[in-house]
Amino acid sequence: MASASSSSARHLFDDSKKRLCARVGVNVNNLGSVARQVVRGSKTNEIMHQTLKNFTQVDVVSDYSNQNLQKMSLILQHVGYQYDVMEDSVNHLDYLKEQVTAMER
Repeated sequence: MASASSSSARHLFDDSKKRLCARVGVNVNNLGSVARQVVRGSKTNEIMHQTLKNFTQVDVVSDYSNQNLQKMSLILQHVGYQYDVMEDSVNHLDYLKEQVTAMER
């Protein structure tokens, strides 16, 4: 009877050992899943950081572009003024030519 109970205990011990190994295996798989989530989380953080950095750079470039457009608009306005002055000068030259021609007669 002692050997039967010893055999039964051994069988129960082996069964418990298998269940424990299976349970540890499940926990290891869960640990792998958790590790993957942590890696994904850290990658998400890195992606968010890079996105914010890119957005900030685009914002700065946008500001510079806006400033450059304002400067170009001002330059265009000044060129327009200079064109008007030159056109008036050309018209004035035509008038002066007519006067010189009239004086030569």
